[in-house]
Amino acid sequence: MTAQTAQTAQAALDLAGAVADQLADPGRVSLPEAHRQHLAHGLPGIALLHLERAAAGLGPWQRAHDWLAAASREALTGGPDSHPFYGAPAFAHALTCAADCLPGAYQRALDTLDRQMAADASRRVDAAHRRIDTGRLPALAEFDAIRGLTGYGAHLLRRDPDSCALRAVLDYCVRLTQPITQDGETLPGWWTPTGPSGRMDERLPGGHANSGMAHGVGGVLALLALAARHGTIVAGHDEAVGRILSWLDHRQEDTGRGPAWPYWVTRTELRTGRRVPSAPRRPSWCYGTAGLARARQLAALAFGDTRRRLDAEHALVAALTNPAQLEATTDNGLCHGFAGLAHIAARAAEDAHPSTAGRLRDVIPVLLAAVHPPGADPVHTATALIQDEERGPGLLDGAAGIALALLAFSAAEPPLSAWDSCLLVA
Repeated sequence: MTAQTAQTAQAALDLAGAVADQLADPGRVSLPEAHRQHLAHGLPGIALLHLERAAAGLGPWQRAHDWLAAASREALTGGPDSHPFYGAPAFAHALTCAADCLPGAYQRALDTLDRQMAADASRRVDAAHRRIDTGRLPALAEFDAIRGLTGYGAHLLRRDPDSCALRAVLDYCVRLTQPITQDGETLPGWWTPTGPSGRMDERLPGGHANSGMAHGVGGVLALLALAARHGTIVAGHDEAVGRILSWLDHRQEDTGRGPAWPYWVTRTELRTGRRVPSAPRRPSWCYGTAGLARARQLAALAFGDTRRRLDAEHALVAALTNPAQLEATTDNGLCHGFAGLAHIAARAAEDAHPSTAGRLRDVIPVLLAAVHPPGADPVHTATALIQDEERGPGLLDGAAGIALALLAFSAAEPPLSAWDSCLLVA
């Protein structure tokens, strides 16, 4: 580690500590009631910061317990009104992170949540198959990582990779990738009739095919790849991965600095085979080259495709060193900001070929400098992040997620609590 990198790592550790100190007491953090049980914005996501710090010996376990207790103080939403980032499933992710670091802890609660998660996944899988049987198109919330079965699959893969519930989700993912015919036109099975918001959008007549990790087929690809790497493979698994990769290959764009993929494809673009030119877009986790490059790298690793692995790693390096794409990145969070880019670079570097691993690690301090400029006061930066009214203190957009990415970099090792498994990047 160079002196400059060591200095950046210490600054990252200091800022993460300052954020954690200011988020020490859940009773003193103001959150909208709608965010209380939300993994992205609320109590379960902030608990992850204290869990990771405690596991690393950087903070007290009591803080983590206090946030978990606050998250479960009132009844958690379950069943059809919940999803992987809201309600009982969101709390299940946080509690799993705690139990993995403290073997035997919270076991009774986890047993209850495991049964509920398996039942909810089974109900959703059955509904999805009925939808496919009738020839209808899916909603994004049926399959995506935030609200849908890809998110359930990520949790089940971690809790019980050999379970029937996970295999049912993977079987569904395989079927989702099979083409579907609508009005005489062949569409990918993940084509949705709505816009990216999940609502009808007059700008996208005929709907769209979403590429993203958060709401699109990128997340499905990552789940199938991660399951294969764990040795959980179902019938048609490799063919499904191949269909997604082929779709992305055909829509790959040349930025002049490396490949990129569209956030989504419209019906007009599908029919004509031509993309509407657009300005450079941020290469984020939720949408964009960084998340998709990691998913493609995971798929290549799972199925032993060295050429595709190197292509994915080179695409990620290019995106993270392309001034035009970085200029389009305007915030610091995990979801679509610099912290997320740094964390994906770190996770990809762990698996990268030696020829690209060093280049990925070299770019991380540059990305984190955008979050916390050299010489900045960590307490002042932490205060500004937490008090940001638009992004707040939460996991996906806010201070807790930024601090977790900073911790991972400063430790130079994978997260001890595997908090990022919900993002499908590892």
